[in-house]
Amino acid sequence: MARKRKIHPILNRVHIEGIAQKGKAVGRTPEGAVIFVSDAIPGDVVDIQVLKKRRNFWEGKAVHYHTLSNDRIKPKCRHFGECGGCKWQHMKYEAQLLHKQKEVIEALTHIGHLNFPHPHPIIGCDETYHYRNKMEFSFSNNRWLSHEEIQDKDMVVERNGLGFHKPGMWDKIVDIEECHLQGFPSNEIRNEIKRYALKHQLEFYDPRNKNGFLRSLMIRISSLGEVMVVIQFFREQAKDRMALLDHLLQTFPKITSLQYIINNKGNDSIYDQKIICYNNRDFITEQMGALYFQITAKSFYQTNSHQAKVLYDVVKDFAGLSGNERVYDLYTGLGTIAQYVAHNAEHVIGIESVPDAIVAARYNAKKNKINNTTFEIGDMKKVFNPEFITKYGHPDVVIADPPRDGMHKDVTDQLLQLNAKRIVYVSCNPSTQARDLAILSSQYAIQKVQPVDMFPHTQHVENVVLLNRKENE
Repeated sequence: MARKRKIHPILNRVHIEGIAQKGKAVGRTPEGAVIFVSDAIPGDVVDIQVLKKRRNFWEGKAVHYHTLSNDRIKPKCRHFGECGGCKWQHMKYEAQLLHKQKEVIEALTHIGHLNFPHPHPIIGCDETYHYRNKMEFSFSNNRWLSHEEIQDKDMVVERNGLGFHKPGMWDKIVDIEECHLQGFPSNEIRNEIKRYALKHQLEFYDPRNKNGFLRSLMIRISSLGEVMVVIQFFREQAKDRMALLDHLLQTFPKITSLQYIINNKGNDSIYDQKIICYNNRDFITEQMGALYFQITAKSFYQTNSHQAKVLYDVVKDFAGLSGNERVYDLYTGLGTIAQYVAHNAEHVIGIESVPDAIVAARYNAKKNKINNTTFEIGDMKKVFNPEFITKYGHPDVVIADPPRDGMHKDVTDQLLQLNAKRIVYVSCNPSTQARDLAILSSQYAIQKVQPVDMFPHTQHVENVVLLNRKENE
């Protein structure tokens, strides 16, 4: 006999108090338990359908609104609520910034238990739409259906879709007609590929059975207007592949880089795949200030080109370089920060684990006529050691921009042994940043905190912290 699904209660007139670290709204049950709520923002008074009960918290969704927050606005995107990309699009941008700044303060206070000066006001984006230079979409032969499509038995439904994953559902794709995150010609290219594929009956990928032809699509658009399109196919169908790629070139002759991948492994990751350039060149060019960077399909580059320069200006200011300093740039990636501060330093040494990124960093430095940078390949926790310091000299300043997981304990331990005068810590995750700063606090004091918003309408925030060696206070 099938196990009956437990029916949880509805909580009436819950006041939404704040936002949690992962972007969900927060209220409290009558008993005082924390409940995380989707489809609500601070200031709403809502009825909540409880979905899950945990020991320390509950989860639910808003099913009725008694009072709407003054910070509520009408979402711009017709896909809002189904697509997981812009979860805060129904909130005024000023309120988004307020909550992001609060997240930084709470992480430093409650996770790191740190002493720090009040953060500078968060730096917001001038453009809150069409700011992303990179978007990735997935094909599916069994897309997510809306409630209306399910209910209307007479509606003819096209099951193939091209868009984003439904939040929490790895095998369901929300078909996207218009996305407001990336500028022209992103929507036009995506919709034309879908139209062509349907017309010519090209098989969309089946994520459950791992079969099909069209698998994923990446579009990168640089601030100079150059366009890269990378289509991932599950299997080779040379005639169909060439016809589609030729059609794209005829329809969008200004595509700067057209590439493809044949990937029949279990996941969509391209970093272990051979990428084949079908037309023109295998990179596009990005500009930051007076510098130019070649961006390949596998390159990591800050996704908001304009705001990346704002972020790096903060890093340069916090580094306080006079032209005489030796600088370590940990997790250097393409060497963008290293090259951005190089003019103000004696020498900058960048460390990165991805070989392709280091090759690109060296090439870009040469193209930018920067002669005072050195880039080293290696796993950070292994290569950043006493032998490395002996080889490259003791730094005056360390800049670190680690991934979301933060720094490995071996890296923070080495930083404590290194005892540089200043550390500039850039993070896209205030929680792991606070954890690492707590470790470093035995020898370093926080001097400045500057949040920077890179991703409007999402909960994500970048934060830059300046640490000074305590004896130098």
